[in-house]
Amino acid sequence: MSPSLPALFCLGLCLGQVGSQSGALPKPTLQAVPSSLVPLEKSVTIRCHGPPGVDLYRLEKLRSGKYQDQAFLFIPAMRREHAGLYRCSYQTAGHWSPPSDQLELVATGVYSKPSLLAQPSPAVSPGGDVTLQCQTPYGFDQFALYKEGDPEPYKNPEMWYRASFPIITVTAAHSGTYRCYSFSSSTPYEWSAPSDPLELVVTEFHEASRKQNVSPTSKVSTTEASRNITTSTKESGSPSAPARLHYTRGNLARICLGAVILIFLAGILAEDWHSRRRPLLRRVRAVQRPLPPLPQTQRSHSCPDRGRPDVRHQGLHS
Repeated sequence: MSPSLPALFCLGLCLGQVGSQSGALPKPTLQAVPSSLVPLEKSVTIRCHGPPGVDLYRLEKLRSGKYQDQAFLFIPAMRREHAGLYRCSYQTAGHWSPPSDQLELVATGVYSKPSLLAQPSPAVSPGGDVTLQCQTPYGFDQFALYKEGDPEPYKNPEMWYRASFPIITVTAAHSGTYRCYSFSSSTPYEWSAPSDPLELVVTEFHEASRKQNVSPTSKVSTTEASRNITTSTKESGSPSAPARLHYTRGNLARICLGAVILIFLAGILAEDWHSRRRPLLRRVRAVQRPLPPLPQTQRSHSCPDRGRPDVRHQGLHS
């Protein structure tokens, strides 16, 4: 027997009321305190927030089959097995709410830290472009850039040990402290330690804020200090011309004294050379004089030797 029209209308109305009642429940929010990026051995609390009058909370870790009927989960020391995807839901008047957005709980410090560089420079003017490069000596294929104050990091899948995060048309909102992480796609919730912080500075923004923070009294003191600095530089530079003149005169005096000493030494050397040359000339002239006649020539004419035997004759006959 087919149901009557009033019965079908009543059944549709009842189903509509149940659907509207279950659809009216807002989905809860899931939050990690103090952060969803948790260093190893550090504590973290995962808390599910729903409307007042909730009968039951359910907090579960996806892909593990584990859950608990509580609004929060306290982890005293972060481990690699705690990392993963979490979500929660609640029950009110026998109806379950839609699940919350998924929370990525990441364990950091599993690997050594990468390095973060800014190209061409970490100081950028408004409207300019800058690229933040995250580098690591290991073969990771996933990188994440995190700015302090932002709720979520910027992920960039790129291989070959490096990832680039370009920032086009820089504004004052881009200034801040950045860190980057590296990890593998096979273990997406086990990250490296954060890189050393990189401070991105928007130059004109900082100069304008500095000018706005300066009070009138500090402006006067700054002006007076600049005047004092200008005056002191002028006063210190005034005696520079006499000092240079004195230095030039001193050099000329040293040059003249050196020339006099050289002339004096040259005179002494010339005198010594002349004194050594005079005896040599005298000896040469004495050697060139004619020799006196031999005395044996005179003796042969005056006293002939007749009684002396002939030595050559005796020698021949002996």
